[in-house]
Amino acid sequence: MIKTFTTLAAASAIALAAIASPTPAEARWRGGGGAVAAGVIGGLAAGAIVGGALAGPRYYAPYPAYYGAYGGGECFLRRERVWDGYGWVIRRVRVCY
Repeated sequence: MIKTFTTLAAASAIALAAIASPTPAEARWRGGGGAVAAGVIGGLAAGAIVGGALAGPRYYAPYPAYYGAYGGGECFLRRERVWDGYGWVIRRVRVCY
């Protein structure tokens, strides 16, 4: 999924660069700042797409196992919702009795 978005963003940037050819500079005023606004909006949209594609899920190391004094028992995985400082995430926790 990330490779798809990255490839799509790169292809659109190359296509935009090929289409938009530079024009000679003109000293007269054309009466609008629409080109600047379009550039800002396009830049924000491209940044949001690339940023969303590069942001990945957070992975955590598993918890250490504790088997108790008798060396075992029944164990199973349980899902817990925890706050990691940025948002709520679901972690799988091994619980042994």
